[in-house]
Amino acid sequence: MSTHIEKMSDNVLSTKFENFNQEKLENSKYRIIDVLGCVISGANAPGNLALIDLVKAWGGREEATIFVHGGKAPAHNVAMINSVMARSYDFEATQARVNGVNLPSHISGTTVMTALTLGEVKDISGKELISALLVGDDFACRVLAASGFGFDLGWDNVGTVNALGATAIAGRLLGLSKKQLQNAFGIVLNQLAGSFDTIWEGTPIFKLTQGLSARNGIFSAELAKAGWTGPKDALLGKFGYFKLYTEGCTNPDILIEDLGKKYHTEVTYKPYPGCRANHTAVGCALNFVKKYDVESDEIDQIILKVPAAVRDMFVGPPFIIREVPQIDAAFNLRFCVANVLLRKDIILEHFQENLIRDPRIINIANKITIEELTSADKQARGAFLKVKLKDGTEYTSEASFAKADPVLDPLSNEEVKQKFINNVAFSQTISEVNAERILNLVENLEEVEKISDLIKLMTT
Repeated sequence: MSTHIEKMSDNVLSTKFENFNQEKLENSKYRIIDVLGCVISGANAPGNLALIDLVKAWGGREEATIFVHGGKAPAHNVAMINSVMARSYDFEATQARVNGVNLPSHISGTTVMTALTLGEVKDISGKELISALLVGDDFACRVLAASGFGFDLGWDNVGTVNALGATAIAGRLLGLSKKQLQNAFGIVLNQLAGSFDTIWEGTPIFKLTQGLSARNGIFSAELAKAGWTGPKDALLGKFGYFKLYTEGCTNPDILIEDLGKKYHTEVTYKPYPGCRANHTAVGCALNFVKKYDVESDEIDQIILKVPAAVRDMFVGPPFIIREVPQIDAAFNLRFCVANVLLRKDIILEHFQENLIRDPRIINIANKITIEELTSADKQARGAFLKVKLKDGTEYTSEASFAKADPVLDPLSNEEVKQKFINNVAFSQTISEVNAERILNLVENLEEVEKISDLIKLMTT
């Protein structure tokens, strides 16, 4: 009797392009657009140039293209760099959706970059790029859904399930056998990691972890192809993924349910930079500034109510600026709400150091008290904002869910494309001509014969 990992490995390798319905084809194309835009906008974010210089200094085979900056290096290292750039402003596609349930995730920044980077090496077609991406996404999403996702153990899933998804993609594109792919999963099991302390302490390792998943997925597949072996059941083995990195596999059936018929992916396109946990409060603040004409210097006190799970996570502490201000801002409720109250919007430009250090922002952030939103509150699942002015006037605002909820308020394809264009404009690295060509190619990706045509457009 075949094990779950055997069935999942077989699905990774045997899936054909014809298996995917139109919804999944469209999803894959617009996630690629979204992630590529985030690579472009994040190209020069803090720490990225140092990483690129280091990889170039290592040398090695010139296999794959470093996006935006140009130059080539071994595929596994390039996939790491490209994935790191994609995560830099915490702006890329998110939230795995499995059987109607949204799960916190950041899978696409790893899987899209793994598929594109290794796809360049193999010079695959657009159809094979889509196929490899979707089987990798599906593998990662199923693993995530089988145990749920909790923050209590301290593992950041960009360093765990992402690496499994990347390994699936690499195994398919490198032509592994089913036995070799099982070994690759066992090999990558020994390279999983990712502590949430990287975000709690505001360090750039939060995005490196995502890149390491891309690198390790390719490396593990290459080792398996070279004859290395690993534990045969990386998921449900005695000390497999679920034993080591979760509180247990609560729903093992979801690993193989409708294999080859359903392909699960991420479904949310972020409308604002920064942690998704901030977005309902950001929407609440945006509702406030649209409704009330209040200047920041009139404000005396601000009460922000959010669910306890949000208040108590890494976005909830007071806003302080440490070594990397951009990261401190991206993962902080007080900064994001204060930014909206001051600047009436929240865009990539607001996450530059000079604007983050604006004394007016710090002054407003220090006036914000965060309280728990309880069932007694009208919008118990969203966010509530009360602003008290110096003259005693009080105004309130609320939001029941975050903008771009994939069911209640999804971004349209045109909005995703506009986000890409905005990312390009912010970065000022890729030409508008190339940007338009990228959009055209990806929207018609199934007709592209060689992915190298797309890769060439991703450098200045």
